[in-house]
Amino acid sequence: ETEPLTSKKEVSDCNEGEDCKENRLLVRNPKSALRLVEDGNKIHPSQGEKGEAAQISNGYSGGQSSVPCNGMGEVDDAQCTAPAATTTTTTTTSTTCGAEGQQQLMELEDRETWSKKIDFLLSVIGYAVDLGNVWRFPYICYQNGGGAFLIPYTIMAIFGGIPLFYMELALGQYHRNGCISIWRKICPIFKGIGFAICIIDLYVASYYNTIMAWAFYYLISSFTAELPWTSCTNAWNTGNCTNYFSKDNVSWSPHSISPAEEFYTRQVLQVHRSNGLDDLGGISWQLTLCLLLIFTIVYFSIWKGVKTSGKVVWVTATFPYIILFILLVRGATLPGAWRGVLYYLKPDWQKLLATEVWVDAAAQIFFSLGPGFGVLLAYASYNKFHNNCYQDALVTSTVNCVTSFVSGFVIFTVLGYMAEMRNEDVSEVAKDTGPSLLFITYAEAIANMPASTFFAIIFFLMLLTLGLDSTFAGLEGVITGVLDEFPHVWSKRRELFVLGLIIICFLGSLATLTFGGAYVVKLFEEYATGPAVLTVVFLEAVAVAWFYGITQFCNDVKEMLGFTPGWYWRVCWVAISPIFLLFVTCSFLSNPPELRLFEYNYPYWTMVVGYCIGTSSVICIPIYMVYRLIITPGTLKERILKSITPETATEIPFGDIRMNAV
Repeated sequence: ETEPLTSKKEVSDCNEGEDCKENRLLVRNPKSALRLVEDGNKIHPSQGEKGEAAQISNGYSGGQSSVPCNGMGEVDDAQCTAPAATTTTTTTTSTTCGAEGQQQLMELEDRETWSKKIDFLLSVIGYAVDLGNVWRFPYICYQNGGGAFLIPYTIMAIFGGIPLFYMELALGQYHRNGCISIWRKICPIFKGIGFAICIIDLYVASYYNTIMAWAFYYLISSFTAELPWTSCTNAWNTGNCTNYFSKDNVSWSPHSISPAEEFYTRQVLQVHRSNGLDDLGGISWQLTLCLLLIFTIVYFSIWKGVKTSGKVVWVTATFPYIILFILLVRGATLPGAWRGVLYYLKPDWQKLLATEVWVDAAAQIFFSLGPGFGVLLAYASYNKFHNNCYQDALVTSTVNCVTSFVSGFVIFTVLGYMAEMRNEDVSEVAKDTGPSLLFITYAEAIANMPASTFFAIIFFLMLLTLGLDSTFAGLEGVITGVLDEFPHVWSKRRELFVLGLIIICFLGSLATLTFGGAYVVKLFEEYATGPAVLTVVFLEAVAVAWFYGITQFCNDVKEMLGFTPGWYWRVCWVAISPIFLLFVTCSFLSNPPELRLFEYNYPYWTMVVGYCIGTSSVICIPIYMVYRLIITPGTLKERILKSITPETATEIPFGDIRMNAV
């Protein structure tokens, strides 16, 4: 090509070997190439070398010259019309002038990056390793066959979880945008996915931080010589309270309630003052103060961006591992610990024939790694362009899975100790699930260890740090998405926007701070976010692999890393991972869980409410699709073609030159 193509220049007939303009879309000849030579021998491939035709919206064309516009944003005719041929390479030179083009350049140059690579890794690990690793994985593991469960878990991680994790990191790092605006560069009609992600993140923030408020309440209560959940002589205790750790000979009956359970249900949650979801009762002022303090810590950790949060995670991401190691050593030395480990790992091979086991394995690895919440897109967008995100994906996902496995030993050594003390089977002790496993069973075991105050303080500190960096990540997904979508409004007002977001999350959490707040937390966790985020990631995988194109995506990865993903990754992205997500989603919808918490059975209408809350986020996707087709001019076919064609160029940093990858 010896003559540049711009958005204003009309292209005549389509001849062989030339670019054509058809239906107001510029169809690039696959033989065209854009190469830049740096230091005489380093060749950086461009989109033109990617081996297949790419449709380009008429606002942009093949590449961008280094000095396309003058200071007023106007085009110098001499630069924009002169042939762009050199003795070494042939380039297609175009300009992206005007407000939008210069805004993109300014955003790219001004976008902050991580201070150090380790800041990014710790942030991603801190996000992926959360409270669910400590309570959800051990319970699901022993419930689904013990050691045998590791087989479906590993298979689902290899073919489902890790490929999706890698895909999101690569997308965020290449396009350098949050969860909303990134779709302009991938497939604009799916932009509703970004809005759905932001709503899901707000729902998660409305209940997840309340669990940390419970942990904070426990932490404050631990600063006593005798932990308050060790005796039955407190004001909140009932006649059924039975302290089998006392020196007296106490028999454990079916009606017996441990002091730890009564402290959790009657003092911290106060669920006895609520009749259920139709009568939540008043708001607990103690939990409200705890949550307010947590949100204050969150605000001052993320208000300045990844430069500050990247430093905070040095504590919040590493501290839990120190505590897990201490608790593991302590648990291994307790009497009866071997009983818990045996129960945890003893394989039940018959379980592998049950479909539910594979569904649980797929759901566990998916929610553990956490694609679909916009966090990986946001964090990766602050990476340097040539950062090895492939290696990052393997390292962080492996660390996450190993942490879940080791946490099982931490929990079950203590459960074995509890069974030994109660003279019961481990299965009877391990009935508690979810947060109750931590706040009742584990808290009770700690209370009856030597140096119980010390172990209680570090344990609940660990829970706080596990939750904090996950909260940092979830809110950063929303912040980056909104700031990238509306930079002219919020780019210089990040602190103000973060403050408003924190206030919204706090107000949204008030329902979970009531006496029946634990019922609300359970409802949100099971229905409001689970099916919604599975649907979002399924559509995201389809949009990237089938609309944006797997070849295009792999070539993007090659530009960043210098190598193309192999056939294994391609097959996973195109077929296996979407099937994996569809399998989990359909299994959940066809067999929704029957919710029960303490003695309360959730009525049928609560399931309807839960699905309505979940649908309120996913509904953004079809609404935006319809809106997009309405505002796009042309016939229906032209509207669809324009809506699935990337409309904005991705700026590729290359030395002092910014190239448009389209």
